[in-house]
Amino acid sequence: MSIYVIDDHPLMRDAIVMVLRRLKPAENIVEFDRLEKVIPAIEAQGVPDLFCLDLKLPDASGVSGVLLLKRTYPQVPVAVFSASPAGDMEETCIEAGADIYIEKSSGVGELTAALRGLLMAETDGEDVVGVAGTSKLSKRQTQLIAMLDQGMSNRDIATELQISEHTVKVHLWRLFRRLGVNSRTQALHHARTHGLLVNK
Repeated sequence: MSIYVIDDHPLMRDAIVMVLRRLKPAENIVEFDRLEKVIPAIEAQGVPDLFCLDLKLPDASGVSGVLLLKRTYPQVPVAVFSASPAGDMEETCIEAGADIYIEKSSGVGELTAALRGLLMAETDGEDVVGVAGTSKLSKRQTQLIAMLDQGMSNRDIATELQISEHTVKVHLWRLFRRLGVNSRTQALHHARTHGLLVNK
């Protein structure tokens, strides 16, 4: 399989590719500077494991690229890279279907942690089966719900699970999407009303 990196800034694209090669040395990494080149490439090479998408491209801006990719390939995770501060665009991108939002001003260590977190989440037992109209949680998601119930912050959860805060964000976004909710409060309400919160 492969990872598609879509960014029209060569230096940023090189930085992303460098990190991905460290994390996934055996993966085929394909680079693009336009969104329009992606679909023909997929038709030739197959659907990728991950999209790394610049939020502002010559042929796409705002969340239009995210919407297009998620509409066409809903099962493929999307990591968004943007020069805009997270406070400006992060929630909008997540609502559009992005799996994680990474500021371009992030250092290599932060970039690596974010991408590692996303790639780990993809292989962290997230496949679950809906039963009787509800959602069963994976082991990790059950842990997260319990920690949310305890009022733990992302930093507290990261410390407890010995993972990065970026990884916590990815897991929470996956949990919210799994349950069809948009917040911690809604996730807890859903878990309680559907018997997904393990009582001690």
